[in-house]
Amino acid sequence: MARPKMLKLPEVLAELDMSRAAFYRMRARGQGPRIVKLPNHQIRIRRADLDNWLTEQEEQLAA
Repeated sequence: MARPKMLKLPEVLAELDMSRAAFYRMRARGQGPRIVKLPNHQIRIRRADLDNWLTEQEEQLAA
């Protein structure tokens, strides 16, 4: 079974066209995609979690 694709924070920031500071502000407000903290303190975001979060944002804007 293949492991889910894990994106590094710079990859996510580039896709969202967002600064690191803006991403952390969003996270501090309890928003943003679910993150995975690795034992070395780095952050990863599963591709599926990012896609699901983006879909939720689109649906909220359409409502």
